[in-house]
Amino acid sequence: MYGTPHIVSDVMTHPVASVGRWASFKVIVGMMQEWGVSALPVLEGEGRVVGMVSEADLLPTEELRDSPKEGYALLRRPEEVAKAGAVTAGDLMSSPAITVRANATLAEAARIMARKKVKRLPVVDEAGLLAGIVSRADLLKVFLRDDQEIAEEIRHEIVSYLFPLMSSAIQVDVHDGVATLTGQVHEPALVPVAARLVRAVEGVVDVEFDLTRGAAVRN
Repeated sequence: MYGTPHIVSDVMTHPVASVGRWASFKVIVGMMQEWGVSALPVLEGEGRVVGMVSEADLLPTEELRDSPKEGYALLRRPEEVAKAGAVTAGDLMSSPAITVRANATLAEAARIMARKKVKRLPVVDEAGLLAGIVSRADLLKVFLRDDQEIAEEIRHEIVSYLFPLMSSAIQVDVHDGVATLTGQVHEPALVPVAARLVRAVEGVVDVEFDLTRGAAVRN
């Protein structure tokens, strides 16, 4: 659609900090601090993503550092106990990696995050190699779109398509992401369809309609 970033590659972060399977605990922590991130993709071969290592994966070791006996009591799950003694990314990482394709829609990425309960996804290309990383914050970038840009998309891609004979009689205004359509339409039955389409425009927060029935006019 008009001017809209549709896919993950439009909003993902790249280049991406990553580590190999044999990266040490200290190297992992250093990379996280250097890049200001809380998780790193773990790669092998030419760049295939095999897992993710996050701050949460490193915490079991910290819990055991000062008081081993008390630490083991706090670690209820077997995988947490195993990670407490791990020293490489391959042992610490969560695997298999939950990834998303670079050409996936933002909605698809959001569904994966929600379903898998993760905050970020490594982005892979057609060959399955790391291309970037997308976070919840990246998916929200669409709500920073300029109001005028959103309004132009609604006019060109929705109003002119659904109401070609009445498009000049419909005014589209967008303020802080809220789209308002006012004017006349010759087919009121299409208004619910327009509402669904406008809500799907990336950057739209809400939709308001004040459309009345009118005789069709030619532009």
